[in-house]
Amino acid sequence: MSEIRESSGLYYKDVWYDSADGLRLYARDYPGPDSSELLPVLCMHGLTRNSGDFAWIAAHLARTRRVVSVDQRGRGLSAYDSEPANYTPVTYVGDMFTLLDELSIDKILIIGTSMGGLMSMLMANMQPERFAAVVLNDIGPELDPVGLERIKNYVGKHREIRSWDDAVAQTREINEVAFPRYTDEEWLRFTKGLYREVDGVPQLAHDANIAQAILDTDASAVPPDLWPLFENMAAIPMLLVRGDISDLVAKDCVQKMQELAPGLQVVNIPDRGHAPMLDEPLAVEAIDGFFSAVDPG
Repeated sequence: MSEIRESSGLYYKDVWYDSADGLRLYARDYPGPDSSELLPVLCMHGLTRNSGDFAWIAAHLARTRRVVSVDQRGRGLSAYDSEPANYTPVTYVGDMFTLLDELSIDKILIIGTSMGGLMSMLMANMQPERFAAVVLNDIGPELDPVGLERIKNYVGKHREIRSWDDAVAQTREINEVAFPRYTDEEWLRFTKGLYREVDGVPQLAHDANIAQAILDTDASAVPPDLWPLFENMAAIPMLLVRGDISDLVAKDCVQKMQELAPGLQVVNIPDRGHAPMLDEPLAVEAIDGFFSAVDPG
């Protein structure tokens, strides 16, 4: 039975569904106004994150439209997978199509942060007719080795945490390169999105085994070529939200993306690395304008 919860002044309901391989998965469903004819939005998070990443932007968008924000398997409230080899974008994409079918959503907008953006490229190639527009949050078809190496250096390697002070300190140590102007209050809010309190002790809200897929890859190996996937979806309206100091999406990558998809819109968010939180005024304005241009009518 669904429970109604509150986030940023708006309510969402819990959605529980079963993956094709029997895992119990979770999503937040913000219904939006009953009379809304605007396209719904699917929000997909990054590697170590969860649906809470989109709490602000989901509540903002849900004032006019339906928004679904997910916990991929092994994150947040979704079940952990006993087979770590399943923690791959291909598996997650299958889960997302299962969710969309469960919710009877045929046409949708996507916001994909980092890994969620890579998933959106796969999904738009598999069922292009289903996707009206895609927002790529600090991700492209080519990953800058600098940022990729930084991620490999911390994912799955966190120190033992005994208090919220420990958790905030570790979160800041890992992420300060991307948020150089964050206040203490913002770091605490950021941290509470990454951790869940269990018996009074903060614990990361993801399965440590999600790191296996990225860590098992030979660091010298060439990443899969995603450029053909991106070029195939060039006809779908796209917006790239890029952190101005991102170490994962290089400027030459953005230039090539614009050459392959001339309609690609780009907004750079000052003082943000990988990845913007999408509560920045410039990001919100860009997303609002982008979605309004592709809505019916």
